Amino acid sequence: MSRPVFSSRFATFLTMVGVAVGLGNVWRFPYMMGQYGGSAFLLVYVLFMLAIAIPALNAEWALGRSMRSGPLDVFRTAFGNTFGTVVAVILIVAITIAVSYYTVVIANVVYTTVFAAVRGFAPEQIELFQRGLANGWLQYAIALLVISAALWIVYRGVHKGIEATSRLFVPVFAVVVLWLVIYALTLDGAVEQLAAFLKPDFSQMGPNEYFAALGQACFSLGIGGTLMIAYGSYLNDDVAIPRMALSAGLGDMLAAVLASLFIVPTLLVFGIGLASGPALIFSALPKLFGVMPAGRLVGTAFLGVLTLMAVLSAVAALEVIVVTLSHRFSRHRAVFVVGVVLAVLMLPTALKPELIAVLDLIVGSGMQTLGAALAVLALTWGVARAEVVRQLAPMPEWFYTWLKYVVPAALLFVLIAWLRSAIL
Repeated sequence: MSRPVFSSRFATFLTMVGVAVGLGNVWRFPYMMGQYGGSAFLLVYVLFMLAIAIPALNAEWALGRSMRSGPLDVFRTAFGNTFGTVVAVILIVAITIAVSYYTVVIANVVYTTVFAAVRGFAPEQIELFQRGLANGWLQYAIALLVISAALWIVYRGVHKGIEATSRLFVPVFAVVVLWLVIYALTLDGAVEQLAAFLKPDFSQMGPNEYFAALGQACFSLGIGGTLMIAYGSYLNDDVAIPRMALSAGLGDMLAAVLASLFIVPTLLVFGIGLASGPALIFSALPKLFGVMPAGRLVGTAFLGVLTLMAVLSAVAALEVIVVTLSHRFSRHRAVFVVGVVLAVLMLPTALKPELIAVLDLIVGSGMQTLGAALAVLALTWGVARAEVVRQLAPMPEWFYTWLKYVVPAALLFVLIAWLRSAIL
């Protein structure tokens, strides 16, 4: 059976943006910025996105399309059967752990959406909302429903599941986010607070902060040696990978910046600390929707669309795991096995949500940075240069050198510097 491909360039763009844009932009980016250097983090993140993450995305898509396969076959071909299998298995295990805690966060968003629709966020409702959010068993039950829905999309396949869902929800998400940015910036004192926040202080940046910025670029864009390789295998041969990667990367970066433009002013206006960790948006958004005109309706719409965008990112990770297991099982059986494994893995983070921040830094930043480096090395050292040039055409001559030497070196250098600072 031939491997499916995306039906058009526009569908490809929407699907790839749908993979990248999600909780990484609205949930993860603002709290990472708050914890790791503020606006200085933002500038370093943009630099890493343009110089490192987008070139690495080129490499992962080129790997997937050149071999028309998922990470297991790709790394076996590039690195040899034994080492390639070890690399692929480690990365697949990492993304399985990541999607387990990511689904719990999606469950939190689903709960917030339903609460917004049913009760709203008037001040007297906030305590009830927080109690439900802290109910681990309730959040676990919702997470089971979320993972079931995501696996159903995966089961339906590339065209009827992944592509069709992306076509519907990516444009809606963009419209709602733009409206929220406009409203948030009209809050009394928001522009002045934001202007003060956007004065960078690079003295706050150390190895941990640079590592977090690079990890955020990798996490947000979805690179890491797994899901973008799988999605690259669905690219048509007539798609110019460098142009599509730049478009998807800029779209993802714009989504993160826009998310910050409505979340950060809201936090500052209401006096909420930016360094409150993964629970950040669950403190800020209810207050925003509690005071804005038609906040209950708009809040429900935004959170609902955010949920669906987050599910698209989860679907991409699940597709990689299912494709890998399909080497041993049929697709429907692989979907069932993945569901059972995730049902077990989600329980600890649902009951102890403080684990999410720790896992997110190790797996979400660390393993994705390592995986991205390995993917770039697999392409530039494990695939013939002529094939790389063919996959990445049109590509300037210097880009191959940058991809082969600078990108993996930068990824590994920042990762090693972070490990050294963490150990010492």
